[in-house]
Amino acid sequence: MDKMNIKIISVGKLKEKYLVQGINEYVKRLGAYAKIELIEVADEKAPENLSPAEMIQIKDKEADRILAKIKEQEYVFALAIDGINPSSEQLAQQINQLGIQGKSQLVFVIGGSLGLSDRVLQRSQSQISFGKMTYPHQLMRLILVEQIYRSFRINRGEPYHK
Repeated sequence: MDKMNIKIISVGKLKEKYLVQGINEYVKRLGAYAKIELIEVADEKAPENLSPAEMIQIKDKEADRILAKIKEQEYVFALAIDGINPSSEQLAQQINQLGIQGKSQLVFVIGGSLGLSDRVLQRSQSQISFGKMTYPHQLMRLILVEQIYRSFRINRGEPYHK
């Protein structure tokens, strides 16, 4: 099986050094299993007290930037609070199945502070949630990259702390 290509597209710039360090650590570890690419797209300024129409407008502008980075053949996971909430083992199994089916180009999309537009959700083949809690989207990147790493460890039958 070829090495998988994994792209994580996130809205907004990551400034927190400690998060960047954590993400870089998992990206380095993941290098043994997959080619990983982190893509940041610009976020729109989202002032307080936006009307629903303004929220849609902001998410749409971000959607244009996200969708421009996704190729037709890529399998897309959107992180969405209403998505399915898989266990680590279930996510590992899904990634493994995709590999068996020859889908080796995976994209994970993390939206901005307002979430993802319907257009991005429609483009995704899978919507996953990390629970009903709200996380800062910057922290979500670290959690996601750790879970992807954990998935490869699980799929290889390699030990990983529970």
